[in-house]
Amino acid sequence: MSSDANRLAGRLFAPLARDYDRWSLVLSLGQDRRWRRAMVAGLDLPPDSTVLDVAAGTGQVSRCLTERQFRVVALDQSSQMLGLAARKGFTAVLGRAESLPFDDASFDGLTFTYLLRYVADPPACMRELARVVRPGGTIGMVEFGLPRGAWKPLWIIYTRVVLPAVGAMISPGWKDVGWFLGPSIAGFHRRFPPDALLQLWESAGIGDVRAARLSVGGGVVMWGRRR
Repeated sequence: MSSDANRLAGRLFAPLARDYDRWSLVLSLGQDRRWRRAMVAGLDLPPDSTVLDVAAGTGQVSRCLTERQFRVVALDQSSQMLGLAARKGFTAVLGRAESLPFDDASFDGLTFTYLLRYVADPPACMRELARVVRPGGTIGMVEFGLPRGAWKPLWIIYTRVVLPAVGAMISPGWKDVGWFLGPSIAGFHRRFPPDALLQLWESAGIGDVRAARLSVGGGVVMWGRRR
């Protein structure tokens, strides 16, 4: 059964599917693509590995994975987003990250992008993600971060003023996302600061966790290995 968090994600992003790739790149000032590619580059898996791309959306990470000769399954709860991934040629499965329709240890690796802010129980979701990865397999994540120091006020201005204003010029759907993102990102990082996020992964049975802050902290990429 979908949670309130799942339904919120569906309501926000389903209307954006058709032009999501273009505007997510523009509104992230080109950094979103950089973060996704950095995450995939750090997976440390051999070619022909099977990788589950969770919260795959329109298949942007799936494309990066196939470019590195991985065999990819793209999973998302949004039929609108996933339909675009399927049209790009990816094996697409409709499903929720909290209840994956796969057996234990089915994949050599797993990626997820901007996911944990949209699930009701992040610790349980992390355990479920880890469940379908074989021992020794790699898990990678992309999430928005919070810049520090002199960059933080600029980030606040961009997310609280510029992003909603530009979103409103694109479409009502992007306006809603523009207003939502800044508070959502800040709230998640209050709940899961770096040490708590590390513990979240380790408690799910994922070790050797490492993280990189990219774009002056606006993006966070994490990797870990299934114990």
